[in-house]
Amino acid sequence: MKNTIEALNDIDIMARTIYGEARGEYGRVDGGLAALIAVGNVITNRAQQQTWFGRTIRDVCLKPYQFSCWNANDPNLPTLLHVTGANPLFAECVSVAKSVSLLTYPDLTKGADHYYSNDLHVPPKWAAGAHECARIGKHRFFKLSGKK
Repeated sequence: MKNTIEALNDIDIMARTIYGEARGEYGRVDGGLAALIAVGNVITNRAQQQTWFGRTIRDVCLKPYQFSCWNANDPNLPTLLHVTGANPLFAECVSVAKSVSLLTYPDLTKGADHYYSNDLHVPPKWAAGAHECARIGKHRFFKLSGKK
């Protein structure tokens, strides 16, 4: 069954964002479940800030150019819209999204509101001079809120 973005609720949007951004980290020894939780932590941290990132999980996840898996030209987008709970990893992402949104898991990122993958050949401009809060799997996490 094909999903449309409009038909998805906040938890489903968060789960799909986690799946799109961190599913490759799940099988890593240095990533695993923590990698999924950490992406969820960033989403929750942004929503709690109530800033230009957005005021809801949905708004935060779908904010243009913030989570690349939702970009129209990203090859992950069709996968995100078609994956179902029959996929065990996506089912895990749904569970993580529910727990993170209820603040059941600790914030493994120590308040981070940004991250990027070490796969990038050149770090994003926003990372210059930023304090790294955590490293989980191939992702580096930063807190930029309040930074001018």
